[in-house]
Amino acid sequence: MSSDLEEPILAPGRNCWRIEHASRLALIVDAADYFRAVKSAILEARHAVYLIGWDFDTRINFEPEGSTLDGPNTLGAFLRWIDKTRPDVQVYVLKWDLGVLHTLGRGAMPLTMLDWMTSSRIHLRLDGAHPPGAAHHQKIVVVDDTIAFCGGIDMTADRWDTREHADDDPRRKRPSGRAYGPWHDAATAVDGKVARALGDLARSRWLKATGVELDVPPSRPPIWPKDIDSTFEDVEVAIARTQPETTREPAVREIESFCLDAIASAQSAIYWESQYFASRRIAEALAERLRERNGPDIVIVNPLSADGFLEAVTMDTARARLLDLIAEADWYKRFRIYTPVTQKRQPIYVHAKILIVDDRILRVGSSNINNRSMGFDTECDLIVEAAGSDARMLDLQARIISVRDDLLAEHLAVEPDRVRREVEREGSLARAIDSLLGPERSLDPYEADKVGLLETPLAENDLLDPERPSSFMNRVKGSMQLRGSIMR
Repeated sequence: MSSDLEEPILAPGRNCWRIEHASRLALIVDAADYFRAVKSAILEARHAVYLIGWDFDTRINFEPEGSTLDGPNTLGAFLRWIDKTRPDVQVYVLKWDLGVLHTLGRGAMPLTMLDWMTSSRIHLRLDGAHPPGAAHHQKIVVVDDTIAFCGGIDMTADRWDTREHADDDPRRKRPSGRAYGPWHDAATAVDGKVARALGDLARSRWLKATGVELDVPPSRPPIWPKDIDSTFEDVEVAIARTQPETTREPAVREIESFCLDAIASAQSAIYWESQYFASRRIAEALAERLRERNGPDIVIVNPLSADGFLEAVTMDTARARLLDLIAEADWYKRFRIYTPVTQKRQPIYVHAKILIVDDRILRVGSSNINNRSMGFDTECDLIVEAAGSDARMLDLQARIISVRDDLLAEHLAVEPDRVRREVEREGSLARAIDSLLGPERSLDPYEADKVGLLETPLAENDLLDPERPSSFMNRVKGSMQLRGSIMR
């Protein structure tokens, strides 16, 4: 399958921030490999490490099965060890400020934070540079501007898992010792100019949050974790962002613009892994393509339910309503939505944020298919586009398809070659997946519950999943006025 489109859709200033070169880019699936890769890279640091994220838990183990890398096995002890053994390395940790509410019940976490603050080389700050109600959702690690990680994996509890997603894996435990369920996630590792650009983004976030401008680290030889194989070499990589409007800066909605452009450009298949399916604008764009006689297949992989009661009521109800919209538009039966399950039919929680369009586009990052990711929270995605028909682009297209087939092979418990053969035989991604569904570990077709009367007000609610700061504040004011009238 080869794309007929010659012109790229990526356009800096419209649907991405910058396009920079990487000698290597690796897609890292699931946190077992990711945690090891991040620790391996930090061990090579000479100047500066940036940890920019929604949440960090200093008690997590890099390798629950037993440490094979130098230094302590838990995040907090390891960073303190780096502080003691690498006197020239500065570590900057930027964590979402509202996320500190979650730490109050985490035992040693607040004490560990205070311990970090006593170090002259470990700098912890809580990021409050966002509108009320918004979250800092980017997940970025940069080491010496030489290697960077960007994606959907938070370095916190409940994230570690392997691609096997084994039932009752004893290594899947919270710091408290309680077990948690299987978790599917993804991130990227990049080097070269893309890593330096992500360093620029990290320093920009630090400046906004703290008012302190950090120096750019000096150049140094490349770093690359020995256990991570590159997915692409010598490739151009785009960085796309979401940043909410503030009194000082206009909104940045590059990710939403890119997603809409990617949907419009699709020829044969859209494959999308996301924690949520709750953006009406994205759903309407998908519905428009489904009405076309020769439009693309659309395959969504979601968790069975959102994580947490309020999120489940909000996001699952919004998903049900949007799936009604999709069903009305799916005239040619090309839409599928699945949730992955284990060998014993236990739901696997999907936290990955991956979009693959035809053999042309791979996007991996922190953004979900919801309103927050499109306009209210801070997000960062990396994008590879294969536009053209020369030998280099044809190789890139083949690699993008290999990524998609590999992801589906994981979910369906088959070999990637079998996925490829079924797609070729059926001439349709959706029908190929249908033919590969199994009774044990597999993908289950998702069927939404009907929206109940009590849940309807929460569906697509601007208070819980706002699209922009103004809609959030209007909903807050409305809620306060309603509460006041009730109390009177």
